[in-house]
Amino acid sequence: MKVFLTGATGFVGGHVARELASRGIDLRLLSRRNSNLANLEGVVSGSDAETVIGDLLEPDSLRNAIRGCNAVMHVAADYRLWVRDPDIMVRTNVEGTRALLRIAREENVPRFVYTSSVATMGFKTDGTIVDEDTPVTIRDMIGHYKRSKFLAEQVAIEAARAGQSVIILNPTTPIGAADVKPTPTGRIIVDFLNKKFPAYVDTGLNLVDVTEVARTHADALHPDIGRPGERYILGGENLTLKQILDKMSAITGLPSPTIEVPHSVAMIFAIFDETITGRIRGKEPRATIEAVRMGKKKMFASSAKAERELGFRIVPVYQALRSAIDWFRAHGYAPQSESSSPTSIKST
Repeated sequence: MKVFLTGATGFVGGHVARELASRGIDLRLLSRRNSNLANLEGVVSGSDAETVIGDLLEPDSLRNAIRGCNAVMHVAADYRLWVRDPDIMVRTNVEGTRALLRIAREENVPRFVYTSSVATMGFKTDGTIVDEDTPVTIRDMIGHYKRSKFLAEQVAIEAARAGQSVIILNPTTPIGAADVKPTPTGRIIVDFLNKKFPAYVDTGLNLVDVTEVARTHADALHPDIGRPGERYILGGENLTLKQILDKMSAITGLPSPTIEVPHSVAMIFAIFDETITGRIRGKEPRATIEAVRMGKKKMFASSAKAERELGFRIVPVYQALRSAIDWFRAHGYAPQSESSSPTSIKST
């Protein structure tokens, strides 16, 4: 089997590439000319894989790479909670997805796996656990990223309704090793390790082991797994931010913050940081208005459907958290342990 994979230089995509390579699948890996190729180390050299230089902003240039493949796995996305030019995000996430689906149809590629996001679900402020059937509209989407992923997902659903074999995977908040960039969630871990997390807000996330997300992506290549046009949440544990910080404290021995900041105070800081750091200095702010608005909703979700239909496994998040912490420390994102080794701390 030969698979055209986008996003292999990213966090989730890198894990997907390694999982596919471990199964002996031939890979064509999309990479932009200026991409950091660290996540591809050991994949290209250790398997039947080749890199293809291209860009989702110019999708028709990818036709030759897609031609002859048995599947397209579209993991790539412009994932930022702050962006100076939203049009680029829409063109990448929405129009790039539309074009890849079109080219896959025209080239008679029999399977298309689209990686969406749990961000497209209809979350509530009261912590209700949602699933794929929870009512949601574009009006529920906060910020450019969520809106673009919601619209891209609709494009994939429409393609499936028209007869294309498209399956849609919705990871929650993946964590684990090799978060090179890092992702916004990875930044939470890095900030905690660097003692830059003095307080917290009342919010919640569903954390999932990135290796389980990658395994299910590989399984989804099989035409008998899942139903075309259906969405599948790939999640793990529903945790408040305070619970996540406490787990990291148990792993590292570092103190967990005890001060809870009201959302109104966090919003004031985000407005200031986005104005000064983002608009005036032209750099990505640490706190964004979009992130604070999103934080008012606890992103708790159920993966029961993926368990039933995809064979997805929900595993405790402890090992993935520890893997992320160990990797960030080993690669210079944070200091090494000051007292005890993380491996000597028992799971909580």
